[in-house]
Amino acid sequence: MKLIIVRHADPDYSIDSLTKKGWREAELLSERLKKLNIKKVYCSPLGRAKDTASLTLEKIDKQAQICDWLEEFNARIDDPYTGEENRRVWDCMPAFWTKEKNYFDREEWCHTELMKKGDVEKRYNEVVSELDRLIESHGYKREGSLYRAVNPNSDTVILFCHFGVECVLLSHLLGISPMALWHGFVALPSSVTTLITEEREQGFAYWRCKGFGDISHLYAADEPPSFAARFCEKFTDGDRH
Repeated sequence: MKLIIVRHADPDYSIDSLTKKGWREAELLSERLKKLNIKKVYCSPLGRAKDTASLTLEKIDKQAQICDWLEEFNARIDDPYTGEENRRVWDCMPAFWTKEKNYFDREEWCHTELMKKGDVEKRYNEVVSELDRLIESHGYKREGSLYRAVNPNSDTVILFCHFGVECVLLSHLLGISPMALWHGFVALPSSVTTLITEEREQGFAYWRCKGFGDISHLYAADEPPSFAARFCEKFTDGDRH
């Protein structure tokens, strides 16, 4: 089975849609995805994800199943480092979160004093439980950290969603703390992340990521990548800190 996670194209958050550049990115993305033999499409209910998916869906003549759990991961904390209240949990300053070794642990990251003050673990578990239900509907049932291959297949399934929730999905499938993914990786707008099942022993599968945040469809068309989700390389470069 192939699981493809697509981040929405360049967003206009003010209207929950896409910028003009975002629509160009979505068009180039659709030309790439239409060549795949897509079994099923799932999509976040948010406008920027649905608009990104719409061009691909039109080309492959399919409809997406809207999944509320694929909306942006919205667990929040009161950040003691910056003093900001109700801050998204996936946007912490490195000088703060890297001091706590448990944030690098796949099990303990959500059991720190700060995380336990909110509903972070509850929201995380809700998302990954829905992910496992989806995967099971396509033939693979989670058992421990593996997936039993109940109905092994080579189906291609696409999820259109957002960077924060994408990292939640990857953390669950690959056994990595989402804190390390949220803060150490970046999936730029319209990027494609591809995972495949590997059934090295009959009946049991594990996921392998063979491509993360790929935007080759943009480079092929000389379309520059968006800067959304990144911060400046040097503090003196600008105001995206």
